[in-house]
Amino acid sequence: MILFKKISVAFFIFCVSFLTAQRFADQVPQIRRYEQKEVYDSVRGIWMYDKLIDQLGGDSIKYTKAGYNHQGWGEDYYVSGKILHRGYYIDGKVIVFKNFYENGKVERSFVNPDPLHCSMELFYENGQTKSKTSYFEGKPVKKEEYYMNGILKMIMETEPGTNIYKYKKEFYPGGNLKAEYLLKDKDEKLYSCSKYYSDGKIQEQGAVVLESMSPEKFTKKGSWVIYDAKGKKRTEKY
Repeated sequence: MILFKKISVAFFIFCVSFLTAQRFADQVPQIRRYEQKEVYDSVRGIWMYDKLIDQLGGDSIKYTKAGYNHQGWGEDYYVSGKILHRGYYIDGKVIVFKNFYENGKVERSFVNPDPLHCSMELFYENGQTKSKTSYFEGKPVKKEEYYMNGILKMIMETEPGTNIYKYKKEFYPGGNLKAEYLLKDKDEKLYSCSKYYSDGKIQEQGAVVLESMSPEKFTKKGSWVIYDAKGKKRTEKY
């Protein structure tokens, strides 16, 4: 009789534990396949896995089908059966990964060599590099953006330990310099600024103050020299 009671209690505990685990697992998204149109954003690309990057402030966790934090390598697929995502996870957080367009080209690649540094590279659907960003302590310290033809569109670096540009350069699709910002006073966030026409001729020069980086806002300050397309100049004050 005593043995029967012990077995009954043990069986009851097992059932409760099993049912509780089942209920938790039922709340976790199960394995599914995706259409590219539902995971691809025209501005951000296939960004849903960025929420799993702890170093960049991601607050989401990837779970296994059983409801546990994902450990080791994991993959997701398109409805067509082609690979969408392959990444390595620790406690549900992604450490390194690649996303893919349905045509097989890499959409982005993320690496996290240590707790302080990480980098992200994005690609166009034709395989050309779209952008490269290096991070330190979760903040971008260097970024390059490219046009679809492979020509550099923008490059910038930030001052170490700050949230301001060290310099920033923008380029036209043909490769000519469009604008250049060079830091002159870190405390005042003051920059010298030169802007150019697409043929390379100077358009205007002066000083600007960085009001914010996101969204980016520069305010003109002091005396500016402005040139028309024929090279005739005038001066304006701000």
